[in-house]
Amino acid sequence: MKVFLDLMWFFKQEKKAYMIGIILLAIVSLLELVPPKVIGHVVDAVKAGELTKEKLATWLSLLAGVAICMYGCRYVWRTMIFGSAAKLARLLRDRLYGHFTTMSPSFYQNRRIGDLMAHATNDLQAIQQTAGVGVLTLVDSLCIGGFVIATMAFTISWKLTLICLLPMPLMAYLTSYYGSLLHQRFHHAQEAFSALNDKVQESIAGMKVIKTFGQEKEEIESFRVQADDVVQKNMAVARIDSLFDPTISLIVGVSFFLAIVFGARFVVQGELTIGQLVSFTMYLGLLIWPMLAFGWLFNIVERGRASYDRVSSLLREKPDIQENEGLIDEVPTGDITYDIRSFTYPNETKPTLQHIQFTLKKGETLGIVGKTGAGKTTLLKVLLREFVGMDGDVYFGGHSITQYRLERLREAIGYVPQDHFLFSASIRDNIAFARPDASQEEIEHVAKLAQVHDDIVQFPEGYETVVGERGVSLSGGQKQRLSIARALLLDPEVLILDDSLSAVDAQTEERILRALKENRAGKTTIIATHRLSAIQHAHLILVLEDGNIVQRGTHEELVSKDGWYRDMYVRQQLEQFVERGGVQ
Repeated sequence: MKVFLDLMWFFKQEKKAYMIGIILLAIVSLLELVPPKVIGHVVDAVKAGELTKEKLATWLSLLAGVAICMYGCRYVWRTMIFGSAAKLARLLRDRLYGHFTTMSPSFYQNRRIGDLMAHATNDLQAIQQTAGVGVLTLVDSLCIGGFVIATMAFTISWKLTLICLLPMPLMAYLTSYYGSLLHQRFHHAQEAFSALNDKVQESIAGMKVIKTFGQEKEEIESFRVQADDVVQKNMAVARIDSLFDPTISLIVGVSFFLAIVFGARFVVQGELTIGQLVSFTMYLGLLIWPMLAFGWLFNIVERGRASYDRVSSLLREKPDIQENEGLIDEVPTGDITYDIRSFTYPNETKPTLQHIQFTLKKGETLGIVGKTGAGKTTLLKVLLREFVGMDGDVYFGGHSITQYRLERLREAIGYVPQDHFLFSASIRDNIAFARPDASQEEIEHVAKLAQVHDDIVQFPEGYETVVGERGVSLSGGQKQRLSIARALLLDPEVLILDDSLSAVDAQTEERILRALKENRAGKTTIIATHRLSAIQHAHLILVLEDGNIVQRGTHEELVSKDGWYRDMYVRQQLEQFVERGGVQ
């Protein structure tokens, strides 16, 4: 029952609803004691020949009144208890979603998307069941069981009641044992479901790749293996779950047997009337539900405890970036200075960046080039404060970036990553993602700057065209340009293009860069790229190799020196010459 203690914070929060629900449940349990007692009196009246129409009508009216009262009480307690359970699911779902938005990239590197989705669906459903059906089952079984046993003992025969309850300790032991097994197996079943969920999500997202490489059969087989594993682990849960009802039914059957044998003996001895024995057996029948409910309760509680442990473990994780009190609550502006001795990613030993020192004046453009894996993207993410592990500091507007509130720091930066993510929404909504209140004119303006407006108006629905999940219906170049337009709509102090022009042709790239230069006067731009033509206009160009700056300067300065930049420039010029068919 530990999960009820874990959820006590919520029960206190919704104490009014739960108290009303529990009180009404208790009232219903008391009212359920009336029909057996009435039937017992009627049986004795029939046997004694004393039953009249008036008495029968009175008893029937009493039963009708009890039924109506029970109907109303049951309606209200369901609204209170089940409604509160739904609130708990909503609250935890909101907490989970909010938690996901605060977590660092390392969190998602160590977690599968399908697993996180399973936490927000299956696990929360199990917790909701605990706060709803679990509370109902606990209160109902205790109330009905307690009231029925007390009624049998004090109004009929305490001796017969004691005899019939002799098998109960065995039931308590067995259901507790089954519950511990169920907790362990349900935990494994939830983990298996998470893995299957992740497999489905990954396969659907990568369906084009699967088909391109002809791996449909292999993926189907892999899915079948994982699905079988989920079935086996849920069957293991079901095998334990299926023991509750037969065990409880057997024990209830033994209690009925004892009631008939010893009850008949007490009737013969004159200790009980036939009507009392009939009432007793009906009360014993009412005990079937509490006994079954008690076993069901263990099932619900152990599922809920396993799921609550999983969700709580997730919520206890803290983001890598922790903010202190007294931080600067302003959007930074001004020069950017890097003074990094080294930067190492979490759980790694080799530094990704070393000896990075430079200053970028406000309004200037910085170009970053180098081989794949040289550290270009890492250099940008350091400015965004996505990771810890930096020996040194980065200054923005004369202050360390750690002195700004993280929200304010990122408001100053428009970041266009290598992996362009578009939502399954309209083109307009994707561009206006960070500014939903942007006017159509503003959206079209940035789309024109990103050289994607002409493409958009060719679509049947124009800016209202739904692009599909992750922009599946768009080309790589269109997705890149939409991402650029989305960043430009914020008009950020710093615009970062992380290899964001790789999928557009040279002419389109030139038009985009010219538009940026004309419309971002006085604002800083950082471009990481493999194509040197994208940064020829930059005020400062850094050449990275193995996380170190091996060359720096303007385009003219670097071309005039021997080194990687000059070699790459000559090679790319030759490639363009060949592409033009050898024509100058």
